[in-house]
Amino acid sequence: YTRWLSTVRILPSMANRLFYAHDPMCSWCWGFRPVWEQLRAELPAGIAVTPLLGGLAPDNDQPMPESVQVHLQDTWRHIEQRIPGTRFNYAFWTECQPRRSTYPACRAVIAAGAQDPAREDLMVQAIQQAYYLHARNPSETATLIELAGEIGLNRERFATDLASDATEARLQHEVGLCRRLGLTGFPALALDIDGSRWPLPVDYTDPNSMLTLIELLLEMD
Repeated sequence: YTRWLSTVRILPSMANRLFYAHDPMCSWCWGFRPVWEQLRAELPAGIAVTPLLGGLAPDNDQPMPESVQVHLQDTWRHIEQRIPGTRFNYAFWTECQPRRSTYPACRAVIAAGAQDPAREDLMVQAIQQAYYLHARNPSETATLIELAGEIGLNRERFATDLASDATEARLQHEVGLCRRLGLTGFPALALDIDGSRWPLPVDYTDPNSMLTLIELLLEMD
């Protein structure tokens, strides 16, 4: 695990690289997911993708204030209008005890990748679907362990990795790297071309504008 931690997507190489700052419990990231998948699939050759967990909300065991719950529900409605086809299950707000805490979900993504790198993004997707479609609470450790089993991970190892110092260290590194790159809102994109970094405006409905800008920047290099 330590060797994996030291070698996987921690430090950028000299290759052209697209940084993607996100949080699995970020509602705008959920809305962006279909276009993000298209963008990744159509990227020009030679661009490595580096997802970074930005960490929206640190650990918090207190119930979410009513005012924050109302604000987030309003955000969901706005996203539904802004990004056609995006769906949310508002039963979450009555069937779960919301907490403003996304760090556990971020650590779950890291723990999933520690066990099987191919399941890292599967965990992101599982968390998003559990939260936004099935009214399950990814701020709860029990929910995250259930999701790990559902995507084919060993639950006992996942629970151990979820609580490990190495997982926390990697999360803090990625949160810090997001800040150093200026990626403070999520989702956020930045293209690194031979050490020069270019922020990319996020288009929530069409990957083509982002692809066009990426190709232009590559030509300028």
